[in-house]
Amino acid sequence: MAGNARAEALYSGYVQGVGFRYTARQTASRFEVTGFVQNLANGQVRLVAEGSQEELQEFLKAVQEEMGEYIEKADVAWGPAAGEFRNFTVRF
Repeated sequence: MAGNARAEALYSGYVQGVGFRYTARQTASRFEVTGFVQNLANGQVRLVAEGSQEELQEFLKAVQEEMGEYIEKADVAWGPAAGEFRNFTVRF
């Protein structure tokens, strides 16, 4: 599924070791989005997702609702979709 928008989110806070990636992947299954989520060496979690702008906004809102207690800061950058993903995965 090629989307028309791409969101790259960097989450800071207590976001590693709390099931963040698996929750994000599970949440993604409820939306028409593709992409990945991964832990970064600096303690942040990076989430890249593509889909329609509306689906992406709802997906990011759902991630925030599910994991908000662990998130201190979320920086989201928007751009055009590259169409490089087939599904939503956890990267290691």
